[in-house]
Amino acid sequence: MSEYHTPVLLNESVSALITNIQGTYVDATFGGGGHTSEILSRLSPEGRVVAFDRDSDAIGNRIDDSRLTLVRTDFRYIRNQIMLDAWNAGNDPAEAGVDGVLADLGVSSHQFDTAERGFSFRFEAPLDMRMNTEASLTAADVVNTYPREEIEKILRLYGEVDNPGRIARLIESGRAAAAIRTTGDLDRCIAPAVPEFQSHKILAKIYQALRIEVNHEMRSLEKFLSGAAEALLPGGRLVVITYHSLEDRMVKNFIKAGNIRGEVEKDFYGNVNAPLRAVNRKPILPSEEEISSNTRARSAKLRIAEKIGEDEV
Repeated sequence: MSEYHTPVLLNESVSALITNIQGTYVDATFGGGGHTSEILSRLSPEGRVVAFDRDSDAIGNRIDDSRLTLVRTDFRYIRNQIMLDAWNAGNDPAEAGVDGVLADLGVSSHQFDTAERGFSFRFEAPLDMRMNTEASLTAADVVNTYPREEIEKILRLYGEVDNPGRIARLIESGRAAAAIRTTGDLDRCIAPAVPEFQSHKILAKIYQALRIEVNHEMRSLEKFLSGAAEALLPGGRLVVITYHSLEDRMVKNFIKAGNIRGEVEKDFYGNVNAPLRAVNRKPILPSEEEISSNTRARSAKLRIAEKIGEDEV
């Protein structure tokens, strides 16, 4: 597989996704193209894949296959893109739909391992973390300009950091002395709140929280889930791989209730107003063998849902 990224739960996710080898499928997180390549290998000549990625580096991994349409955009726009494709093909956008949608919500190995992208505390690099390098907001902007209370909130909600208040205060005092421009600047600034024996775990949570804020990941995920549900044809599959509890909870709640809060709403007849039903009650986890060969798979969870037809409601 490409050095850019090793796809996680590859066989499990693609096997769950494809129900019609002549159908149209979406890979909402193209990355290194691993999942897309596997989907294409299982489709007939009439099958088709529409893939999304907002990272220009990922677009460079384009696969030479006439059945693939690769779009550089945020996956939150999935419904709009499917309708646009239908319009361009001379079809009714209102009737447009796909047979399956797959999303791997993890950061690619390439993004983690490219020092200048600033995603990892393993390298001394600019504090960037933008998945779309043309976006304006960087992690340096967050730590240098956000109010202390907002930084504390981000650390608590997005990183589930144990001592967000103390870390936010250290950032506030540190930036008063000198701007925090690099990963090293940040690490040195918050060092008093990061014991050496726990440094990897704590820094991972802090960097995750900043990355989520910079890329508006939770807002994008919420819009993506709604758009994917609308784009699916009845019986079509939504297959999502998550890596941390916050996004997994959002996906689980959406499948259950049709909203990320998990608040079940029923119609006059007592039917749940949710467009999907779960295919697997418990998430599918990577095997020990996969984890041993790709440690970044260790926290992955795979959830599968199916679009409910109007006649089934």
